[in-house]
Amino acid sequence: MEKYEVKNPYNGTIVNTYTKDTYADIEAKLKKALTIEASWAEMEIKDRCSLLTNVAELLIERKEEYATLMAQEMGKPYTQGISEIEKCAWACDFYALNAEDLLADEIIETDADESFISHDPIGCVLAVMPWNYPFWQVIRFAAPTLTAGNTALLKHAQNVTGCSLAIEQLFLDAGYPEGCFQSIKAGHEEIEKLIGDDGIKAVTLTGSEKAGKSIAATAGKNLKKSVLELGGNNACIIWEDADLDSYLDTMVTARMQNTGQSCIAAKRFIVCEEIYDAFLEKFIAKTKSLKSGDPMNEDTFLGTMAREDLAEELQQQVNDSVKLGAKVVLGNMRNQAYFSPTILTEVTADMPVFKEETFGPVAAITKVKNRKEAISLATNSRFGLGSMLFTADINEAMNVISNIPDGAFFINDMVKSDPRLPFGGTKASGYGRELSREGILEFVNKKTVYIKK
Repeated sequence: MEKYEVKNPYNGTIVNTYTKDTYADIEAKLKKALTIEASWAEMEIKDRCSLLTNVAELLIERKEEYATLMAQEMGKPYTQGISEIEKCAWACDFYALNAEDLLADEIIETDADESFISHDPIGCVLAVMPWNYPFWQVIRFAAPTLTAGNTALLKHAQNVTGCSLAIEQLFLDAGYPEGCFQSIKAGHEEIEKLIGDDGIKAVTLTGSEKAGKSIAATAGKNLKKSVLELGGNNACIIWEDADLDSYLDTMVTARMQNTGQSCIAAKRFIVCEEIYDAFLEKFIAKTKSLKSGDPMNEDTFLGTMAREDLAEELQQQVNDSVKLGAKVVLGNMRNQAYFSPTILTEVTADMPVFKEETFGPVAAITKVKNRKEAISLATNSRFGLGSMLFTADINEAMNVISNIPDGAFFINDMVKSDPRLPFGGTKASGYGRELSREGILEFVNKKTVYIKK
């Protein structure tokens, strides 16, 4: 039986050792999900919502435990882990309060005596999730999907296996029936085979573009619904009238929170020349003030990256960009999995730090002549997850909304996920939506019902 270790990226100690599931193990878990499927789907929505309220309460009770686990497994600063768990509870509360309305039959006036759209569960949904927000990424899928009456299998990233198992236990402790939500410890080959099983009705993935293409191809081959939330290289556009005193902290947080390991982080800063010098001075000063260190220290803002190989990959992207003319004005120092907060200037569109996703604490800054050039450069991307614009000219900002082809456009704030709003991307950032009404309806059968009496 194949075993693997999960290591603490900050100090290299072994957090735990796990045994990978055999495919027979996975089949047994799928069988358990299918056994519970009918009774779970038939349960009253209000009763499923009551269980979700239990989840929210347990999340708050256990937030210190879960924040510690995230710090140990992937290096998330403890205080940011606390915030992540609180956000998970918020999402659960949102769906517990609103799911009945969101899933209600939609009455449609036709020639029938009665016609409507019902929203029926589809069955077992497979979720393939990443390590960077090990609880939030799962809860934002699981809360709506389970509440809609589906069951779920979770294949989490290997380096956060403890988080994966903790989430499974969370649902059990909240009163969910066995088989409703299960964690599997599997590799790519097992997942590809599992998607082909008739018991799996759909698959959702949050991860890299490469992983998304692989999952999409397998799902398509097997005629399975898929939702993909992939990478991004979000632009942070700063017009000449931006209020730096009010929003500079937001801009820095947009790049550096979670040690820069976020798909929706601000990765490309596109700054109008009139404000460029003031922005750069303030941005450097604020970034220098961020505390690095042990993720378990409450004043630590920047921990290590989740794995050493990820830090190595990031350094290669920076070094290749420097060879093409980028200037390092801060950072670019690595010690194993630690990568210092780094700022590059004179970045152009042909550099890796501009055209690729940089998954770590690196800010790429480009000076532009005017607003028009800023928007043009911001949309020069294969990705389409989100963009943010800082300006005092709200009317003009509203006029460029249709010019931004992303899944999200935030004005005077950082791009972030919110249970009340749909979340997802375009282009190489994937397709489908999570959260809000759109998220809970992704994995239902929108059934037409037509009645003549």
